Amino acid sequence: MKAISIREPGGPEVLEWTEAEDPAPAAGEVVVDVVAGAVNRADVAQRMGWYPVPRGASPYPGLEVSGRISAVGEGVTQWQPGDEVCALLTGGGYAQKVAVPAGQLLTVPKGMSLVEASALPEAAATVWSNVFMTGALKAGETFLMHGGAGGIGTMAIQLAKARGARVVTTVGGPDQAARVRELGADLAINYRTEDFAEHAPYDVILDVVGGHYLQRNVRSLAPDGRLVIIGLQNGLEAELDLADLLFKRASVHGTTLRSRPTAQKAAIVAEVQEHVWPLIENGSVQPVIDRTLPMAEAAEAHRILDAHHIGKIVLVNTDTA
Repeated sequence: MKAISIREPGGPEVLEWTEAEDPAPAAGEVVVDVVAGAVNRADVAQRMGWYPVPRGASPYPGLEVSGRISAVGEGVTQWQPGDEVCALLTGGGYAQKVAVPAGQLLTVPKGMSLVEASALPEAAATVWSNVFMTGALKAGETFLMHGGAGGIGTMAIQLAKARGARVVTTVGGPDQAARVRELGADLAINYRTEDFAEHAPYDVILDVVGGHYLQRNVRSLAPDGRLVIIGLQNGLEAELDLADLLFKRASVHGTTLRSRPTAQKAAIVAEVQEHVWPLIENGSVQPVIDRTLPMAEAAEAHRILDAHHIGKIVLVNTDTA
């Protein structure tokens, strides 16, 4: 097969479309012939050398794909060769084939193409596990999503709205603000000109920024509020006045999805299949795809991700799509 390899840590130019060894399914795994895979910020961090590959994972980037099963490993009974699926990965999605634990597979939502479905698993699993499982967002509460125009943000806005929350999000400009309002955001705050803290309080905040946002996030929480940090785009360190936590009975959670044990990922994927897929199939939630590119042009996809986009960028294997 061919896959996108990272020649060395650096810019998009270090991504190369190269020959690679075909994967074989271990016990409990399947091999998926990849039709498409979406690009995520974690892929950029891996390319830059900031996000080490978990032990035993594929060295190639890519955390979600769609495609058709071509082989099943020992002990896999619920999936068969030829089944169309999408999948949450620990790595390896920028390739023509990838091995996946069977518990991380999802059906393709009814009426959706494989290319569209490739943009769902990572965002849906990230949002569901952090906003609803960890953050326990409830109907009638106010939810703040930092970076609402990205792949995680566009999914979070739709899911929170579909579950009955009031949704606030930060964006980088008027075109992004207009798009997130179309997706259901009640308020879009331009972080370049406005302070999200002025619109507090928030019951749940999902933060992909990190760094100096910590203190303002905590001060913006409502009593019993929950802050969930999943990204560090603005730095690794911050100061916090613990009194703000104590007197609000607030909580701060830091988490990643990629490094979770396989059993935890399978549990999250099962909840996504149960709770999120019906909302996708009835039209309440849809993937937002900025554009598609051939898989071999992953470097260009990373350049776009670092610039201006709304939603997901998808890489397509043109020989299997």
